[in-house]
Amino acid sequence: MARLRGLGGAAFSLAVTLLGLLFVTFIISRVVPIDPVIAIVGERASEAQIETARVALGLDKPLWQQFFIFVGNALQGDLGTSIRTGEPVIQAVTRAFPATLELATLATILGVIAGVPAGVLAATRPGSLADHFVRLVGLMGYSMPVFWLGLIGLLLFYGVLGWVGGPGRLDAAFDMFYEFEVTPYTGMILIDTALAGRWDMFVNAISHIILPAGLLGYVSMAYISRMTRSFMMNELGQEYITTARVKGMPEWRVIWVHAMRNVMVPLITVIALSYAYLLEGSVLTETIFAWPGLGSYITDALLVNDMPAVLGGTVVVGVAFVVLNLVSDLLYRLVDPRAR
Repeated sequence: MARLRGLGGAAFSLAVTLLGLLFVTFIISRVVPIDPVIAIVGERASEAQIETARVALGLDKPLWQQFFIFVGNALQGDLGTSIRTGEPVIQAVTRAFPATLELATLATILGVIAGVPAGVLAATRPGSLADHFVRLVGLMGYSMPVFWLGLIGLLLFYGVLGWVGGPGRLDAAFDMFYEFEVTPYTGMILIDTALAGRWDMFVNAISHIILPAGLLGYVSMAYISRMTRSFMMNELGQEYITTARVKGMPEWRVIWVHAMRNVMVPLITVIALSYAYLLEGSVLTETIFAWPGLGSYITDALLVNDMPAVLGGTVVVGVAFVVLNLVSDLLYRLVDPRAR
């Protein structure tokens, strides 16, 4: 019964959060100084045409009624129609989101693989050269602008050395055959090309994603290593760690089994937040690398005042945040029995 109540509380919290997200998005769509009717019919349309479009869009109804219509449509997967292209926003978002998901997932994996050991190394040797090096690398990750790192990376590793692929997800020679020869089961090129057995295309996709993913992974690593160091230093000062050492337990076991078990509790939240940030904060990276993801889609829509596309993408990003917070909460309960 306690677990059922916990699941019920989580479901209720999720529903309230999503409703709040839709409410904020709806309010934003009504306060921005852009008339969706004028954006559709044009400034030279007659009053009769404007009024007809307003009625067709349901903008003649009271705000509360418009909000409930908006929520009902969103729950059915209807996020509106793009003014720029005329296609449903959900179709464009479904096509763009896998590219962002693929990039952010690989970047988070790289950030965790590098950030957690670096943070542990710095925490176990406070004040040492290794500690100062990890902190310096993390500070650089916080301080240097992402767009500058991206431009320098393209110039050096693609333009000068030729070690990686250029902008985009594939070379032009592969891109023109991708949709004909590979079934897009997930929309993520690395997975779909591997399932299709197109290893030449898979290697080419790796050469294109490694630089933007490494860049975002570096930013993620800076945050994760800093928080890991802080959490680990706090745990290493606890009495149970002293007791384990007095008993003669090997140092690696003290750190990676006993201390890490408790560090993982808050670290899960840190990794989830970092992942969510990469899902919605990779706009500059996607722009620099011509990565056709959700960030690029929202940016392009914003430049032409395509508010249905902007708000639809914003809703998807918000839902991703909510889902990741829910997953981190469930993992938190799984790792820490005291939270159950």
